[in-house]
Amino acid sequence: MCSFFLFFRYYLCKKQSMKKRLFKLLARINKLIFPSFTKKRLDLSKASKYQMAIIGWRYFVTTNALD
Repeated sequence: MCSFFLFFRYYLCKKQSMKKRLFKLLARINKLIFPSFTKKRLDLSKASKYQMAIIGWRYFVTTNALD
């Protein structure tokens, strides 16, 4: 838990916009919480709606964190 606060403090200290810092933090949290479907070799045509929602959310957060 302490490492999370150090990580959060590190991102707050960097000179970036608040939106970018938020999305970078969300991307890090997504990586820890949600499964990686590419490692599981998921076929997108066979993915359930739940899996597609996770893929869409991760894509949205990642693209905003990279901008």
